[in-house]
Order: sequence, then structure tokens, then C-alpha cells
Amino acid sequence: MKKVLLTTLNAKYIHTNLAIRLLYELNQANEGLEWKEFNIKEDKDEVAKHCAHYDVVAFSCYIWNITQTLTVAEKIKALNPATKILLGGPEVSYEYEDVIALDYVDYIIIGEGETPFREFLESFPNVESVSSLVYKNGTEVKTNKMAPMFDLKNFQNSMPYRFDNPEDLANKVLYIETSRGCPYKCEFCLASLDNKVRYLPDESIKATLLYMMQHGKVIKFLDRTFNIKKDFTIDIFKFILENYRPENVFQFEITADILHPDIIRFIHDYVPDNLFRFEIGIQTVNQKANLQVSRKQSFEKTTSIIKQLDYKVEMHLDLIVGMALDYWDDIKYSIEEVFKLFAPEMQLGFLKFLKGTPVRQKYQEHGFKFDPHPPYQIIESNYLSKEQLAQIVELEHALEIYWNGKKATNTLRYITHQYSIFDFLLGLGHFFGTQKDFHKYSLTDVFDIITDYASQQYPEDAVLKQMIAIDYYLHFKVKPKSLFMEEIEFTQKNKLIDELKLNHHKYRYVVLPLDFDFKTFSKEQMIVNQNRHLIIQYNGVTKAEVIHAH
Repeated sequence: MKKVLLTTLNAKYIHTNLAIRLLYELNQANEGLEWKEFNIKEDKDEVAKHCAHYDVVAFSCYIWNITQTLTVAEKIKALNPATKILLGGPEVSYEYEDVIALDYVDYIIIGEGETPFREFLESFPNVESVSSLVYKNGTEVKTNKMAPMFDLKNFQNSMPYRFDNPEDLANKVLYIETSRGCPYKCEFCLASLDNKVRYLPDESIKATLLYMMQHGKVIKFLDRTFNIKKDFTIDIFKFILENYRPENVFQFEITADILHPDIIRFIHDYVPDNLFRFEIGIQTVNQKANLQVSRKQSFEKTTSIIKQLDYKVEMHLDLIVGMALDYWDDIKYSIEEVFKLFAPEMQLGFLKFLKGTPVRQKYQEHGFKFDPHPPYQIIESNYLSKEQLAQIVELEHALEIYWNGKKATNTLRYITHQYSIFDFLLGLGHFFGTQKDFHKYSLTDVFDIITDYASQQYPEDAVLKQMIAIDYYLHFKVKPKSLFMEEIEFTQKNKLIDELKLNHHKYRYVVLPLDFDFKTFSKEQMIVNQNRHLIIQYNGVTKAEVIHAH
């Protein structure tokens, strides 16, 4: 009996890999087949030691794990030269010549894995007839004919998470696909290579989703555009609402400018606040850059949809830096316009030249230079210099720490209305890098750095300094030490607390003297210059809250 291990190295412990679960489920009758997940931070020698006892180790490969996967594969071969290494997944399905040439890689499955993997298990070690397989015959590399497109009806009774310990799922991010393929042809995306959208059986989708809701918490849909079919979208939403638990959260990747009015109406009428998260790829506001990569999108419609739903749905907005025809000023405009939407998370990514994508194949047309190693990130182009890209990387660090990390959201909202958020984050990111390592800093460092930066660059703006202090004091569950701004005098504070009949036995308070009305700013994003007292309450359990501003 041959022993085969299906495995992968996830980016983080909390992630799960759907591909190996599906392959295991389809082939579980194969007596020697097992599956196990690792993560990229685990000791590679320990991972290799576990894997070296198998006849075949099959890895699921992506840009985030290919380097570590190859390291483990080499170590497996050193421990047991008889173990065969089989690779599959998007990272080895294109331009695989250098990978199959490695001494410690024996086989590669290219494209969809369901049919080839079944044939491999049935035929091994005789693999000459296995579809979509690349392998070595002595010194010669052979590529077998491609398998036909897998019929998703074969997932009729699928429920891939039933092989997990149910208790483990509560702390993991669980992934589900309801369809494969994408109708769009964005040239930087691998999904653009499969324009035929195919749906899994409805019964299988709902059975899997129900199990995930019962045992998991965060559920992410892998569909590239979940809202293509209005009736299907609403049907899945209804199923979720009938069966979800309060701790569940659902994330969907949607194309906002084609979101049907019926879906919007359904969300308004029935979906509880923040049960759904929508990931929306805006990428750039520059239409010339969009069209250059065969992408069509109306930013005006997208903005309208986001504003209609942002009080109900948590928005995650994505931008890509480095696309052709996107110059410095275009990127600045995109970042400023998208930031004004104040989505809870705004991801700033950098153009990656994924194997198999048209943008990689046509890189010379625009003077693109990119890292030859994963994740193949842009280095420079005819539109952005190395230095400009390095500056925007610093900006992205500041965005991640202060906005996505929820450290200075009031401050950055204020900046957006008073100044250029692009210029502010650009300067803040650079200044931060001169003070601390972007990956090694304390919470006090975060507020020290933004306070020093604001004092140097905006010395006359008292409101800005007060906003930073407010963000600092609101960040804690327990009253922190006094920093960045002093409270009002002790006797005056106690008198105010007594006048307002606040429960100083149960809670702790910070009372800050402000030069503006924070309540008006919170509601209307306006600065009204008035002397005010801001009272922040701490209960020791949840984050502090503003309870009074007068």
C-alpha cells in the first residue's frame, strides 16, 4: 500500500486550505491517503521529518508558500530520497520549467487538480497516462495532455470540513467556493484566465455552509465576484440569515458597480449590521490604467454603492500601486479619493507579476522591472521610479499601523478634511521608518511618533494634537497613564463628574480640555471651535468610549 500525504504550508496558523480537503474528500477511499496542514513559520526540519515517511508528498503551492515549500521538499529528499514530491496549485501551473528542473521535485500537476490527482493515485508509480502531469523521465521532462475541465457536479455530496476536528474550526478562517472562474479579464489576475463561471451544486454549497456556520466563526467566500447572479446571491444570503450564529462573520468579494438594486434592498431590509464584509477591488480610480489591463469599472457607481451600504456592511477596499499608465499624481488621487470613503480597512497592494498572467507576459511594453522571486512585486516602471515606490511602501506601513490598525482613526479623518491624507501618510511613514523598525514597535512608540511628526510638520494645529491624544485615550480598556495631553485639574474633574452624576465607583474617567466640539466632528466631520470638555469612560472590559462632550 502506497502512503500519500496531501499537505500545504499555510501563511498563518488560523488559515485553512480548501484544496487539499477537497482532494482528500474525493479520494478518501484510497487507503494510504492522508492530509495535514503546516504553516510557513514552522520549523522546516520538523515538517520534513513528518513528511519523509510517505511514498509521495503532494504540496498545494501559492506565491506565499512556494519558497518555504521547496525548502521543505529539499529536506525531505535529503532524509528519504525515495519519497516522491508532487506539486500542484496556481504557483506551479505556469512557467514551471525551473521548478520541475529541481532535483528534489518529481511531479507537477498543472491547472485544476481533481482529475489528475485521482489518476495519479490510481496509476502511481506508472504516471505516463496521468492528465495534466509534468514529470521527469530520466533527463527528459514530459508534459501529458491536459485533463478536461472538472465537472463540478461531482461535488454533489461534498462537505470538505467534516474531516476536521470540529473544535479546531472555531479558531480558524474557513473558506468556501460556490463557483469557479471569473467573467472579467483583468490582466494582473489569474482568475482572468478562466472566463467560464461554473457553479457547485446548490445542495453541496448549503451543506458545507451550514457546517461551517455551526462550527466556525469567520467564513470567507473564494468566488472572484460573488454578486454576478442576483438570484443566487440573494438565495445564499437568505440561507445564511436562516442559519447563522451571532459570532459568525461572512466575507464576500464583490464587484460593487454592478451590485443589483434588489441585493441592496435585501441587505437594507434583512441583513443585521456588520454580519457581512464586502471586499471590493477598486485598484485605481484612473480609467486609462484600468482599461490598459482590460478592466472596466465606474468609480462613481462604486462610491455610490459603498455609501448606500457602509452603515450595514463592513467594507474592505483594495488599491493596487504600480499599474501601467498610473503615475505618481494618479496614485495620489486614487488614495485620497478612496480614503475619503473611510472604509474600516483600506488595503494598499503593489502590482505583482504572477506566473501565467498577461501583465507578466507583456512586462517589457511598460518598462516594468519586478522581483524574480515570489511574490514577484514591481520594482520600477516607465511610470514610477524605485524611489517613488519605496516612498509609497512607507506610506502603506503608516496606513496599516494608524488606520487599519485602528490606532489613529479620528486623527486621520481630521487630516482628510483639513489637509492631504496622501501627503500626511507619506511623511508619517518616512518619519516612522527613521525612528523605529516597521515590524518592531510598542503602542507608546506609535503615539510618540505621530505626536512628534505632527509637532514638526503642523506646529500651529492645536486640534491635530488633541485628536492624537483622543485616539490614544480611546484605545484602551483600562485607563492608561497620562500622555500626549493632560487632563483638566483634579478638583475641577471631580466636580464635573459629580455634577453629571457619573459612577466613579464603577468606572474610571479621563476628562480632556478641547478647543473644538468633538461631538460635531464625530457626526458631521466638521470642526467647530469651542471650548469643550471631553469625558472618556473605562469599564475595564471593552474599549473606552466617549460618554460626554460639553
